[in-house]
Amino acid sequence: MDFIEAVKAAGVVGAGGAGFPTHVKLAAKAECFIVNGAECEPLIETDKYFMRTFPIQIVEAINAVASHIGAKRAVIALKKKYSREIAALKKAIAESGEQIELFEMPSFYPAGDEQVLVQQVCGCSVPERGIPLDVGVVVDNVGTLLSVYDAMQGIPVTEKYLSIVGEVERPVMRKVPIGTPVRECIASAKPKLSEYGVVVGGPMMGKVVLDSSEIDRLSITKTTGNLIVLPKNHYLVRRAVLPLTRIKLQAKSACVQCQMCTSLCPRYLIGHQIQPHLLMRNLFREELISDANEYQKVFGMAANCCDCGLCEMFSCPMGLSPRKVNSYLKGRLREQGIQVPRNLSPTVREASLYGKVPTERLVARLGLSDYYHQHAGDDCTELFPQQVYISFRQHIGKPALPVVKAGDTVQKGDLLAAVAEGLSANIHSSLDGIVTEINADGAVIRRSREA
Repeated sequence: MDFIEAVKAAGVVGAGGAGFPTHVKLAAKAECFIVNGAECEPLIETDKYFMRTFPIQIVEAINAVASHIGAKRAVIALKKKYSREIAALKKAIAESGEQIELFEMPSFYPAGDEQVLVQQVCGCSVPERGIPLDVGVVVDNVGTLLSVYDAMQGIPVTEKYLSIVGEVERPVMRKVPIGTPVRECIASAKPKLSEYGVVVGGPMMGKVVLDSSEIDRLSITKTTGNLIVLPKNHYLVRRAVLPLTRIKLQAKSACVQCQMCTSLCPRYLIGHQIQPHLLMRNLFREELISDANEYQKVFGMAANCCDCGLCEMFSCPMGLSPRKVNSYLKGRLREQGIQVPRNLSPTVREASLYGKVPTERLVARLGLSDYYHQHAGDDCTELFPQQVYISFRQHIGKPALPVVKAGDTVQKGDLLAAVAEGLSANIHSSLDGIVTEINADGAVIRRSREA
């Protein structure tokens, strides 16, 4: 089995983002391969744990990927304050004898955004709404590289490492089967609250879940890397539940046109045409514009928003929500079938030299300072749930197609759902057990008594 087929068979997807199938991403040639170890959002500990604990495996996977895509340059980008991780990687690189660079970055948000990484490491900007491959670069997360390493050994993606932080007795690292209930993960960290909200992912771009019954239904997927337990009245929770109607009214009435949302926008700084303050200024006109060309002229730049949230969670002195306004406008552009022209040769703006938001200041603004330095450490405990729910929609593209049925006995690593035609990824069982329920969306597997 060749390299790409091994990655495809293992069901590897991007571990640090939206779950792009890795066998598709790596079916390319590129000049540079960047490994993202910057762990973009605060409070997430997973990538640092990987770099400290599995540096040899990461380096071996980097060599394999770089060789496959023909990269002349292989770079691990991480924050320069990660002294232990840097030491571990340097040792592994030296022992491998390979030419892998370490690119040490300051601690800012969003340091781990792949387009920001490309600009920092390579000095060029990715085209608007483009991908790093457009400028000859492939970017993968360190967690993805560990899955690639396993795939090279014939091991499919069946487990997930994640950090659990926030209102818990002690932040922890957990290794869990994919499909483990989120409630069980949180219970293992001993939450301090009986009622709480959960952020699945990071505080800036993660999904905020407040409803108790919805939390009960959540399970760990291939892209889950962090859980934050928060009081239900926390700032992040209150912002997440603000209705769009109120957000739009606030934008129309309270924006002071200070331009801070634009000045600190990561996409604006790398040269993309995106000026949130102008979108906020013109929002009152949105329902009055019926001509598609005029609509595109006024609101088309919203298509370049990357949803990082910096504009609303840090920049705006009025507490407004440019990101949610941009998301609304992007939806309206799609509804009207408006194709916004792309700048294929953006040039980084001079302000990018000083327009970086320090992570520590962001943490304070988010009201997370009490949790920030409670690092999960090197201990990682495994969980063994009796039942898992494994979604067939853990990646961008089409859901995988089930190949088993209710009542079937499966072993850990057995294929549950196969790659659909087009963009998709294999899904495997994370337990030895019995398939008790299955449909087009996913399967419930109960652990065998013997397991």
